[in-house]
Amino acid sequence: MTCPLPRNALHYRWLIFSILSAGYILVFFHRLCPAVVAVDMMQDLHASGALVGLLGSAYFYPYALMQIPTGLLSDSWGPRRTISLFLVIACAGSILLGLAPSSSWAVIGRILVGLGVSTLFVCTLKVFSQWFQPREFASTTGIFMAMGGIGSLSAAGPLAYLSTWIGWRTSFLFVGGFTLLVAILVWLFVRDTPGNSGPAEKKTLAAASAPAISLSTGIRTVLAEPAFWPIAVWFFFTCAIYFSFVGLWGGPYLMHVYGITKADAGKILSLSAIGLIIGSPLVSFLSNRGFQGRKPLLVISSSIALCLTAALAFATTELSLPILSLICLGLGATTGAIVVIAFTATKEMFPLRIAGTATGLVNLFPFAGGAVFQPILGSLLEKNGRLAGNFTATGYSQAFFVLFLCGIVACAASLFIRETFSQGHVIQGSTVVTPPRPEPSKNSHR
Repeated sequence: MTCPLPRNALHYRWLIFSILSAGYILVFFHRLCPAVVAVDMMQDLHASGALVGLLGSAYFYPYALMQIPTGLLSDSWGPRRTISLFLVIACAGSILLGLAPSSSWAVIGRILVGLGVSTLFVCTLKVFSQWFQPREFASTTGIFMAMGGIGSLSAAGPLAYLSTWIGWRTSFLFVGGFTLLVAILVWLFVRDTPGNSGPAEKKTLAAASAPAISLSTGIRTVLAEPAFWPIAVWFFFTCAIYFSFVGLWGGPYLMHVYGITKADAGKILSLSAIGLIIGSPLVSFLSNRGFQGRKPLLVISSSIALCLTAALAFATTELSLPILSLICLGLGATTGAIVVIAFTATKEMFPLRIAGTATGLVNLFPFAGGAVFQPILGSLLEKNGRLAGNFTATGYSQAFFVLFLCGIVACAASLFIRETFSQGHVIQGSTVVTPPRPEPSKNSHR
């Protein structure tokens, strides 16, 4: 049983929440910003489509690889130290990207950015678990994840205007400075637990009563569970669509094929952020109160995403701007916001004491999907040549056909995802209560 925090701690935790939310806005901004400035970067750095694809995906490799080590750093160094140090690395990467004399240096800058922001999400969840009661944790995390939508929004229209005004290089220098500011704020004001914030605010949340489990044992348990793999495959291919279109090639597509300005392309892409902001709480409500299940919403969302990628692949040059706007809005909800449900299903799939390990492992797959498919699409675009410096409509059609194939695989994987909501969930008022689940037997899987 947990005890309430002192009143001063109740107020102080929202300062912590605000600072960490500012950091998460930066995480999404850095993740998706290449889409708006990709054309400028190609021209300035004399880079091919494949190289720009590598530049975009360079963020995802270190981000994915850091998900497991982040848990160890959070436990040993503590979230505050880990986030602060790595945001300084992200600051250096953003500045290097803005000053890059060649595409090779730009790739190194993106790698440093991906490495620098990779620790914030996992460390923040640990901070929340200490400062918020269990009944508050889900809603707090949901609001926090919606902040990513604001970061996505700022990486579209606002970045388009800013880069038009001061150039893409100066824009990244400015963002690097803001990243450093957030790192300083985290160091000065964020505390790992209420007990770290002063003698009058001793930690009052109870520690978990379950016995500790080693990281290697937890990893083996998760990977040996057959139900883990359909959701991992779903993550890989669903997020490949989101990161490849919204995070990189959607902007050049709108400018090259439809001849619109960077600012107008940013406006259309920003609708994906609206889909993420609105969709995150909406899908949570529908899953808990409407469908009372995880799998139906994942199947429906994947089916809609498949239809959206089909439109891009088979009607590449025939879509009106309003339809393209709806496609961006839909992709924000069906390949962006929907991951909230997938993460929830992953946690519910395993006993609580290895739920964190399961979440860390499955979090490798969405970023691996982005890392793999961004350069693949860039290679296809480059292979089909250019007209007046722009990639051809045929190239974009072939690239989006790859995303359509990703949609097929994601849709198929969603059919094999195990329903977890029905495993003892009881709705009381507006809160979903999950009774403790028994450990899986040693000789059989659940």
